[in-house]
Amino acid sequence: MSTSKAKSKIPPLSDQEIQQNYSRLQGDLQALAGKIGELEQEAEEHGLVLATLNEALEEGPDRKCFRLIGGVLVERTVKDVVPALQTNRDGIKKVIETLTEQYTTKERDFDNFKRDYSIRAINKA
Repeated sequence: MSTSKAKSKIPPLSDQEIQQNYSRLQGDLQALAGKIGELEQEAEEHGLVLATLNEALEEGPDRKCFRLIGGVLVERTVKDVVPALQTNRDGIKKVIETLTEQYTTKERDFDNFKRDYSIRAINKA
């Protein structure tokens, strides 16, 4: 009897609406995964640059380095650039955490949608 109550809470959708919602949810998941991948790569690049700059920092904190800011290459010292890059990397990591949480929530919604409407993936061989 509880299953009929649960089923009654699911809004009735046409086949076309189910397909549209399925495609939208699937697209949302792919977009989030793509953005997370981009940001992870960017965070990794920041880490590599920071490792290199930390070596330069040991040689001398006033050593020159160049940084691209808004499409303009500017000259700075290593001691000025390292904290800014660390802040940027930490910010990127926080965004990745937020997007990962959103992905998990969206994935759960997608799984519930598939279960509610009895959707199964068919492998084309």
